[in-house]
Amino acid sequence: MLSVSNLSLRYGKRVLFEDVNLKFTPGNCYGIIGANGSGKSTFLKILSGEIDPNTGQISITPGERMGVLKQNHFEFDQCTVLNTVIMGNKKLWDVIQEKETFYAKPDFNETDGIKAGELETLFAEMEGWNAESDAATLLSGLGVHEDYHHKLLCELNGKEKVRVLLAQALLGNPDILLLDEPTNDLDVETIGWLENFLADYQNTVIVVSHDRHFLDAVCTHVADIDFGKITLFTGNYTFWYESSQLALRQRSEQNRKTEDKRKELQEFVERFSANASKSKQATSRKKLLEKLVIDEIKPSARKYPGVVFKPERDCGDQLLAVEHLSKSLADGTVLFKNISFTLNKGDKVAILSREHIAITTLFEILTGKELPDSGKFTWGSTITKSYLPNENEKFFNNDENLIDWLRQYSSEKDETYIRGFLGKMLFSGEEVLKKSNVLSGGEKVRCMLSRMMLTNANCLILDEPTNHLDLESITAINNALKKWKNIALFTSHDHEFVQTVANRIIEITPRGIIDKQMTYDEYLADEKVKLLRPSMYPQMVEVK
Repeated sequence: MLSVSNLSLRYGKRVLFEDVNLKFTPGNCYGIIGANGSGKSTFLKILSGEIDPNTGQISITPGERMGVLKQNHFEFDQCTVLNTVIMGNKKLWDVIQEKETFYAKPDFNETDGIKAGELETLFAEMEGWNAESDAATLLSGLGVHEDYHHKLLCELNGKEKVRVLLAQALLGNPDILLLDEPTNDLDVETIGWLENFLADYQNTVIVVSHDRHFLDAVCTHVADIDFGKITLFTGNYTFWYESSQLALRQRSEQNRKTEDKRKELQEFVERFSANASKSKQATSRKKLLEKLVIDEIKPSARKYPGVVFKPERDCGDQLLAVEHLSKSLADGTVLFKNISFTLNKGDKVAILSREHIAITTLFEILTGKELPDSGKFTWGSTITKSYLPNENEKFFNNDENLIDWLRQYSSEKDETYIRGFLGKMLFSGEEVLKKSNVLSGGEKVRCMLSRMMLTNANCLILDEPTNHLDLESITAINNALKKWKNIALFTSHDHEFVQTVANRIIEITPRGIIDKQMTYDEYLADEKVKLLRPSMYPQMVEVK
């Protein structure tokens, strides 16, 4: 068990946590949530001992081991992949190193032999003989091919390193597992593997993630950071979000009788409890929800940006026709070849590919930023497009304030109007006078979304719209796209976003495209689709 007692952390006048008292118990997975900058990652660093709090203490049951997902991708660069994973069990690794030191001694004597024997016994008790095979199994499950297992970590790319460091954290079933954004740079198959692994995990897991689908699949509890406090709630992220929104609505309805409110909350809990049967952690979560005290449900203090897309006119009958489009990089690498598709009214299409550059290039071509090598595309005469690019630095390369920055994209130049628009996107008071070139990644995306909304376009093209955003902003744009009735082309690594928005999936593969009118989950489960998209299809082809 891991317990937190009277924990406080301040940076100058800024208070991150104050008098936090929590207990994290075995068999549960706790999702740490909070707005950007609230201290989620900092809290994990305190739990792991990397950062010392101002006051309070962290207590772990004696003898228990902690596994931590490392964020420094260069720390183990001169180690082999297998050894890096085994180092996740520090006590075992220390025994291995000490053993090797003794056996390497040129003057190995009887005393050394006794000590080496003790180490061998300890090695066996720790199941050291299985460490290498266990590490290899974890690596394979995470998509790291065995050809890489004996390479140095510095020979791997960033995405491969993430998988190795994740395997390091998971090795040996640590009693307490701390994971900070474990799904970053993982594909959907690997995330699914990790969800299944954690769903069956019998020890304590504490995780920070912006992936709502992942949080829903693995979490039994949510730990909400707000106002310098950390409050535990039973249930996964969706349960926390919907229950807090229900409580917020109830609080605003002052005249409703207490008993009516309680009845509505009880029905809500029962509905979620029944739906828990669909979860990988069905039994445990259902029991937890059935034990939930209704009074535990509180309204959230979170603020959600106001993302609303309103087209100036509806689409006509001719939307978009793509015919035999091809594009390669300067070095001959084929991004896509001879792809054709036609958009229909109401299509909200998720574009997938193992190589994100293929999707970005397609969007750049369709918006007129790049030219194809061959083929053509035709937009209908009624279509007006609004594009959210993945890279937005060029839009923020001067020092104008946010009012002036947004005004250049608005037909209405009045400052009051611009301030109101920025206020909807959570830029209030003096924040609207911030210089555009000092904004955080999330703030830039919110500004770019404001720019999109001002266009009143009837076709939305979005390249990774959830990147850099906190859960509140992701939820806001997700809800806006769910309500969108016109056409959209988008790509996202956010499973929940794709599942709840897309009604059509187009995947770019080395063999062409797969085009299916279905939801994302249906697409992933479709047996015919699986035959067309191997789990790990080869790298892009280089043209000789």
